[in-house]
Amino acid sequence: MSEKRTRWIREVIETIALTLLVLFLVRLVVQGFRTDGHSMDPDFHNGEYVLVNKAAFLFGPPQRGDVIVFHYPLDPHEVFIKRVIGVPGDIIHTTSTTVTVDGDQLSEPYISAPYNYDNQTWKLGPNQYFVMGDNRENSLDSRIWGPLDKNYIIGRVIAAYWPVSELGIIKSYSSVFAAIRSGP
Repeated sequence: MSEKRTRWIREVIETIALTLLVLFLVRLVVQGFRTDGHSMDPDFHNGEYVLVNKAAFLFGPPQRGDVIVFHYPLDPHEVFIKRVIGVPGDIIHTTSTTVTVDGDQLSEPYISAPYNYDNQTWKLGPNQYFVMGDNRENSLDSRIWGPLDKNYIIGRVIAAYWPVSELGIIKSYSSVFAAIRSGP
């Protein structure tokens, strides 16, 4: 074989190997996720596809307002999408129509309607997060099964990509939680 042909074959193999390596690394960090159900209406709809940053919490913990994907604690084979309402050390209190975090009542523009099952209070321990669906009347979340342990969290939702009409970066509504003290 000529030297030119050998060099061309080597370059093709290197290009393919580099492409596969990049795809593998991207797959480690970013993953597509299909929403299932209506618990996150009105911002997320049944069958919508979102991108999840699986490395987001390697450099810092989840923050209030983040939309996360996680393994359902009562059946880890199921994967849920919810919004972080409370972080470790927070005290969450719900009435039939309000949510307070450390005594500050939330004004939540992202929910479909204010609704809670009853008056309850939760004190979050280390590595515990309180998550709720934006469609409060139709969400299986921390109000029912309690705080979410950090070990179940897969990553932060960063963008919606399908259908194209829903294309966009995900808002965390940090202003809703700005008045609340920082976590521990």
